[in-house]
Amino acid sequence: MTQPHLTYKPLALTAHKTCVAAASMPSPASSSRHHHSRRPLVSSTNANAKAASSFVHLSGSTLISTNAQELAAATTSSSSTQHRSSMGDAAAMGVVSEEHEEEEHIFRSRFPAVTVPDDVTVPEFVLAGAEAHADKVALVEAAPGGRSYTYGEVVRDVARFARALRSVGIRKGHVVVVALPNLAVYPVVSLGVMAAGAVFSGVNPRAAAAEIRKQVEDSEARLVVANEVAFHKVKDAGGVPVIFIGGGEVPAGAISWDELLAAADRTGAPVVAVEPVQQSDLCALPYSSGTTGVSKGVMLSHRNLVSNLCSSMFAVGKETEGEVVTLGLMPFFHIYGITGICCSTLRHKGTVVVMDRFDLRAFLAALVRHRVVFAPIVPPVMLAMVKSPLVAEFDLSDLALRSVMTAAAPLAPDLLAAFQEKFPGVQVEEAYGLTEHSCITLTHAADPARAAKRNSVGFIVPNLEVKFVDPDTGRSLPKNTPGELCVRSQAVMQGYYKKKEETERTIDANGWLHTGDVGYIDDDGDVFIVDRIKELIKYKGFQVAPAELEAILLSHPSVEDAAVFGLPDEEAGEIPVSCVVRRRGADETEADVMAYVAERVASYKKLRLLRFVDAIPKSVSGKIMRRQLRDDFINKAKTAAA
Repeated sequence: MTQPHLTYKPLALTAHKTCVAAASMPSPASSSRHHHSRRPLVSSTNANAKAASSFVHLSGSTLISTNAQELAAATTSSSSTQHRSSMGDAAAMGVVSEEHEEEEHIFRSRFPAVTVPDDVTVPEFVLAGAEAHADKVALVEAAPGGRSYTYGEVVRDVARFARALRSVGIRKGHVVVVALPNLAVYPVVSLGVMAAGAVFSGVNPRAAAAEIRKQVEDSEARLVVANEVAFHKVKDAGGVPVIFIGGGEVPAGAISWDELLAAADRTGAPVVAVEPVQQSDLCALPYSSGTTGVSKGVMLSHRNLVSNLCSSMFAVGKETEGEVVTLGLMPFFHIYGITGICCSTLRHKGTVVVMDRFDLRAFLAALVRHRVVFAPIVPPVMLAMVKSPLVAEFDLSDLALRSVMTAAAPLAPDLLAAFQEKFPGVQVEEAYGLTEHSCITLTHAADPARAAKRNSVGFIVPNLEVKFVDPDTGRSLPKNTPGELCVRSQAVMQGYYKKKEETERTIDANGWLHTGDVGYIDDDGDVFIVDRIKELIKYKGFQVAPAELEAILLSHPSVEDAAVFGLPDEEAGEIPVSCVVRRRGADETEADVMAYVAERVASYKKLRLLRFVDAIPKSVSGKIMRRQLRDDFINKAKTAAA
């Protein structure tokens, strides 16, 4: 489908599509005093939640300070001033509902609203009905001989860990940083933290020690959970105690996971009263990757995550309960991994096949050995499945895989076509989500009756409102007109932790989350994402979308991978530049590849520089690290000129 011409200017500041934490947020009353912000303030967009019954008991002696006022107070103040809209009331089956309120174009799902229970926490919601599947495998590590958990064991150990956390002084609102790779125990740890009323904050265990330490300090964490991958990086992080998970000898100074759970079992009745966990309480504090700005914590409540799960899984039928085997390759510290994969699969009593890192041979072996049905992946994995000769080593004729989903990065049309040709029986589902909205926002996965349109990231899921605005004027735009995508629902974050001004720029006074992504909705209700506002290249006043040029580059038979970004230019403002990974054996020159692109685009979109590189740097979620490429490109140019 031809994309409409872009006629807007980029914002100076936009939201991140990653994870963040909790802090004292402004109230609407105080926000009216801050006239410097282009967008009005808002405290929260979530619904008022009833008190949820306690999920666990607690016991033992206190080893950690019990002052939990910072996060608890932040959530209480924000939830008391929440905005709640009746999104589901205007939803109509078969059409996209469009409403004109104060000349606004507001779009809703073509599917009916779904009920969101207001009396459960995330662990209660996810593990409801687990007793009927007590002996079924819930989590299994992909490698032969890997650890596994049945549903009975998951329920048992979530409760044990929650009780253990209470016994060492963790209270409601305390942050627990989890620095683990993808392991079968990971969801047990995260759900246990939430069940205790604490706040789970995942961090990349393979990040630099300084990055991990920064998150521990910024989140004011009271405890860290790690294994041998990251223990040496966190053992001295601000003097915070560390729970060590793993076989062999427990490092000096660490708390043994096994001994902690055993001690919690021996204590019997709790000695510390359980403070009831409310659905409005914070339960997660994921952090952004930092690839597009300073890393920030996103405050998510139990209500946020439960609401998002209800909306994104609205079409999952009872008949599929216990039947789906999902690949857990996406990092669990990422919102896509822990919510979109783990929580959604456990909610419907499927099995998560856990993989720590991507290796094509191990990946294909896991698909075959574990009879994986559904694989959430990123475009680079699909690229390897299409182009690597390793695939020929496997007999994929009996592959159980029925669908793959990409959601963390855009999927090039030519890659989609190549994948469908090589794996004709596998449905490709695209989706769109962001941490600030608790995960999935748009998807094609729940509408098998309609074939997904090429380039579309899906339709609006139930209970959401969406609009597209002119970033300069804030005016909402009609169908087929590109603008900044904004979303409003009960899944919108509480705010950025200790980032008041960032929150003010991201959530407006009417509860709209400004995503920073450029897109539009067509006549059928399908949404198309054009690019990130901050990543658009402005060449002599024309907007150039990097994703469009990257898709053309990837269609070249000699191009293995590619990234496009803008470089400052005195005459043009910015010029489109590309780094390209050339396929082994290819003999095209840089000029040849530039000419290939020039033949397929308007003159202002032509690449002005191109450089062959060995690899394109990407984040763990598959997003191109354009800022790093841009900086490297500039630094090499300066060195060459010196």
